[in-house]
Amino acid sequence: MAAAGRSWGRYPVTTEKVVALSDRHASLPKSDVPVLPLGNARSYGDSCLNDGGVLLAARGLDHFIAFDPASGTLTCEAGVLFSEILDLAVPQGWFLPVTPGTRFVTVGGAIANDVHGKNHHRAGTFGHHVLAFELLRTDGTRLRCTPTENAEWFAATVGGLGLTGVVTWAAIQLRRIAGPWMSAENHRFGNLSEFFELSRASDRDYEYTVSWIDCVASGKALGRGLFSRANHAPASPDSRPAAGNRTLGVPFTPPISLINPLSLRAFNQLYYHRQRKSVVHATTHYQPFFYPLDSIANWNRIYGPRGFLQYQCVVPPEAAETAMAELVSTISAGGAGSFLAVLKQFGDKPSPGMLSFPRPGATLALDFPNGGAPTLALLDRLDAIVDGVGGAVYPAKDARMSGAHFRRYFPQWEAFSRFVDPGISSSFWRRVTE
Repeated sequence: MAAAGRSWGRYPVTTEKVVALSDRHASLPKSDVPVLPLGNARSYGDSCLNDGGVLLAARGLDHFIAFDPASGTLTCEAGVLFSEILDLAVPQGWFLPVTPGTRFVTVGGAIANDVHGKNHHRAGTFGHHVLAFELLRTDGTRLRCTPTENAEWFAATVGGLGLTGVVTWAAIQLRRIAGPWMSAENHRFGNLSEFFELSRASDRDYEYTVSWIDCVASGKALGRGLFSRANHAPASPDSRPAAGNRTLGVPFTPPISLINPLSLRAFNQLYYHRQRKSVVHATTHYQPFFYPLDSIANWNRIYGPRGFLQYQCVVPPEAAETAMAELVSTISAGGAGSFLAVLKQFGDKPSPGMLSFPRPGATLALDFPNGGAPTLALLDRLDAIVDGVGGAVYPAKDARMSGAHFRRYFPQWEAFSRFVDPGISSSFWRRVTE
């Protein structure tokens, strides 16, 4: 049936036919228009949309196939959620090797976007921990792909935005943990220079590092924020706080965005000063550490009916400090701001996918209420800064980058295009290549 399509950013709105997949052994449905595999629609822009086409909803491919609790090797269908893997694996002493900021992504979606997390400097991207997967093409061809078997197809599909075919199942390697607890430290820092000092000092001893920054602050306080670093705690930490499973929710979409310059300034001021000490040590359950927003169901509704645009970029190490200062200054001067402003450093482990986003340098992610032309103009100014230093913007979180910028950010796009399934397309791919 035809339905209005929305990504997590709720912009743009498209119309496509949705066909559910539930049997990994079955052939793909025939279609006269392009199809696109869809996981749980947690991408922010239009990479998971296919205006005028068909979405192959793969969430129904939700079966576990095999799990070895001795080695931590898991094989499952592509529609299995990370949350479901955690429910199975954590009680048996295993954890996801890499996870983004929500546990409600599918395994297929994680492969298609080669997701990254707070431990990129140690573990690289999710694709580094994928042992094998099956790729089903629209002509019925099935390919078993590993880093050494059909290796080119493996590299094209990891980070390939679902354009090479439908991943039906995947085998991944989990990582051993002693229990569900995290040993964490939160440091308050006064500006961007202090962030980079903290980051350099933390990468050796801490598996997970990330920071929130106040993108409204300016002057000497430009880029101030809270830096978090953590390791998995031992089996019996000194304290065991509650798991933090309580979930609130946004029950409806307000008529206007609740995020505006006044609320942003107030939130950023309060959030920065909520930690009175310069350093706070804590033992916490993994859920609030990795997935703080998962405790607020449908939080994307707070941006109102027009939705929001997320912007995530990476800039190379040699330009990181100056480029980040210019980016944050531009955002602060523009008055748009973001209450979800996340800054961290990527490591130097090469990504396995041809179109993978992570690369060495600093990465900044922000959410902007969709204010129409002024918002788009601000993001164009940010693009100019990123492009000028040889950086890139993340396709999974984009709804508006130009084709020219995409082709400079991802120079392998032409080589990648040879692997695109002729029966598959997306709103994003058409936008940046046509």
